[in-house]
Amino acid sequence: MQIHESGENYLEAILMLKMEKGAVRSIDVAHQLEVSKPSVSRAMGLLRENGYITVDGEGWIELTPAGQEIAERIYERHHLLTQWLTRLGVPPEIAAEDACRIEHDISAVTFAKMKEHIQKAGKE
Repeated sequence: MQIHESGENYLEAILMLKMEKGAVRSIDVAHQLEVSKPSVSRAMGLLRENGYITVDGEGWIELTPAGQEIAERIYERHHLLTQWLTRLGVPPEIAAEDACRIEHDISAVTFAKMKEHIQKAGKE
């Protein structure tokens, strides 16, 4: 099933919040992404319907294995691209914003080659 950029952003935010706080609720996601509570509610409903998250009776959000896989892939892309752009001299805030745009559109093949090149360059 294809997931859109906004869904990837929500999954990545859930993963980041989970790593930071240990537990995640919708309000945390709203603050992280700077979006309204109704927007998060709609997104959580869609992610739940498509099997990417579960939400318990108290509102705690968990990634399913499918959601975890997507979130980790997007997070890795974001992290690596941000580091690379920063090393090129791009200010960190701009690098993070640009990485967020690039991470969704770059092919798996191109990202793998970029990652290989960046890692090799880091060892030199």
